[in-house]
This record gives sequence, C-alpha cells and structure tokens, in this order.
Amino acid sequence: MKWKCVFLAGFLTLCPLLTAQEAGYWRALGSTARSITGDVALSSEKISINLSTNYWMAQIRALTPAELSAVFGVDLSAPGTGSLYRLNIPGNKRFAHKNTLCGGEDVKWMATQTDGRTLQIAFFSSSHVPVLTQDALSNSDSTALCGVFQYQH
Repeated sequence: MKWKCVFLAGFLTLCPLLTAQEAGYWRALGSTARSITGDVALSSEKISINLSTNYWMAQIRALTPAELSAVFGVDLSAPGTGSLYRLNIPGNKRFAHKNTLCGGEDVKWMATQTDGRTLQIAFFSSSHVPVLTQDALSNSDSTALCGVFQYQH
C-alpha cells in the first residue's frame, strides 16, 4: 500500500508538467489547421481558437504512448507527451474562413500530442470518453473523431 501512495504522489507532482509543454501560443501548420482553426493558444484551463474565442477545458489524464500512436500516428518510442481534455465547443461556432470544427457537432473532447516544438490536436464530438485505439478510431461511430490539426511554436 505504501508504494501506491508514493507512486500516486509522484504522478500528481508530474501532472502540471504534462500541460506545461502544451501551454503557449501555437501557429497553425498546414492547410487544414490554417483553414479551420487558425492559430491557437493553450493555458492550463483554456484554449483560444483562432485567437478570438476562449473555451474552458479540464485535463482528464495523460495519454499513453499507444494512444498517442493510434490518434496521431507517432512512433511508440517517439519522444513527447499528450493529454486528454474535456471541453464544450458548440457545433455552430465558426472559426477561420467561417469553418466549424466538427461539421455542426459539438466538440466534447480534445487530445493533444507535443514533442516540444510541434503540437497536434485531435477533436472529438462523442459524448462519452473516446476510446483511443487503432480499432476504435477506425470505427468513426464509436469515437466521433472530428479532425487532427498541427501547430508549431
């Protein structure tokens, strides 16, 4: 039991570090991010999309290397971290070039992956926690993946 308390205390100490790498201003990288989200900014409690609208978010947990690989296609041994967040972005909200994030569906979840200079964000419209495995992501009905967007510092 004592080792469980030590592990939990160590994990809780690292939680703020997981989001610290994601925090800051990120420039849209690639045509998809530029045409839909524009630039984003992340803090520990908010995301600003197209640097005009802020949405509250709550970090739920860190993502495993297998989940990062399934969602973002990164190598299992690649450096980097990621998190799963809960948020609520209305489906009718329009961002860059009058585009929506998820074709009219409310965005309920966000997964991130960063390796320092680059950030990837995946948005999900599912009302339940998305299952972040290759099999589940292949079935769009079970995960409701809206899109994956890339950014850089």
